[in-house]
Amino acid sequence: MDQQTQTELEAAAFRRLVAHLQERTDVQNIDLMNLAGFCRNCLSKWYLAAAESKGLDLNYDQAREMVYGMPYDEWKAKYQTELKK
Repeated sequence: MDQQTQTELEAAAFRRLVAHLQERTDVQNIDLMNLAGFCRNCLSKWYLAAAESKGLDLNYDQAREMVYGMPYDEWKAKYQTELKK
């Protein structure tokens, strides 16, 4: 497989992962962290780091909006539940 095709497949898989997480608002970040060791915020930070490595002007809130599909505060108000003790 050539590098361009690999990059395109990786990008498609990332977009599908983000879409899946946007659809699964019932899955909380703490659940993701406990089970997988990463969450939506981690993806946002990785996205931001990739943008910064390319010299792009992007901030953390913009990266989070890309991952969450809406501003983070809006997502929290709609979907974040209280932590169960």
